[in-house]
Amino acid sequence: MPDDRADPDERADPDDTAGRASGAGRYAPSPSSDLHLGNLRTALLAWLFARTTGRALLLRIDDLDAGRSRPEAERRQRADLAALGLTFDPPLLHQSRRADRYAAALDRLVRAGHTFPCFCTRREIAEAASAPHGSPGLYPGTCRDLTPAERAERRAALPPGREPALRLRADRVTATVTDLLRGELTGVVDDLVLRRNDGGHAYHLATVVDDVETGVDQVVRGDDLLDSAFGQAHLTRLLGATAPTYAHVPLAVNADGRRLAKRDGAVTVADLAEQGVTADRVLSRLAGSLGLAAEDEPVDLAVLSDRFDPARLPRTPWVVR
Repeated sequence: MPDDRADPDERADPDDTAGRASGAGRYAPSPSSDLHLGNLRTALLAWLFARTTGRALLLRIDDLDAGRSRPEAERRQRADLAALGLTFDPPLLHQSRRADRYAAALDRLVRAGHTFPCFCTRREIAEAASAPHGSPGLYPGTCRDLTPAERAERRAALPPGREPALRLRADRVTATVTDLLRGELTGVVDDLVLRRNDGGHAYHLATVVDDVETGVDQVVRGDDLLDSAFGQAHLTRLLGATAPTYAHVPLAVNADGRRLAKRDGAVTVADLAEQGVTADRVLSRLAGSLGLAAEDEPVDLAVLSDRFDPARLPRTPWVVR
């Protein structure tokens, strides 16, 4: 959406890309800290998947959480991506500037009867999910079918200034998605939070609206987000669009098998530069982890594009040592 504060490429209309015949991929970091090797590896894969299939590649800044978003972190993230040679097409989106688009989509869902107010606390949800007949990881349905009188009672008991969250009324429907590494997958759609109890729009709603409005039809991201694909695909269809094709790629982990984090040592471009490791060598290391280069082999993105074959990508986590 137009915004005088935005970069020139962000002022492009998202609708300009919606009709692109070849579609688009995207990379969507949260600007809370520097990108580590695992983040950069996913960015490289997003670039390769998009560019080798004739797609545009968009950069979206997932800064809905104002408390964790830092402009200086975003600047460093974009600089690190550029240092690896990863280029992006307009428009650049900041989610924090698109509240009107999310509100419009949420209003459509509310009017169509696809939502319900949820008064649960996190503790109540956790306790219900861990009960003998609960479904771990899924909303237990506590508020889904409250009567009008029960809703009024729960609303009156809320602390001052707090509103109920709004959830997707999924009713445990299933959705099928296509994953380029795993084939067709079917899973239960959760009653996703669409608007938080603080009034802010939730991640699932925002990411779907952004993907739909910018013509994203290919989503490459970490496999820790696989379970969310079913709900997001269902939500995409409710908004009248076609669900994207996914590629959920294995994560980078530390020697103990835990997801890589900055505390695991020199795992960012800045940390590695202090040890004399250039951006070119970082790219070679990432390529090696994907089976696209020999150890320390000098490569560039043109070479990697020629070698790229999704069918030959590793299916297990990359252990960063």
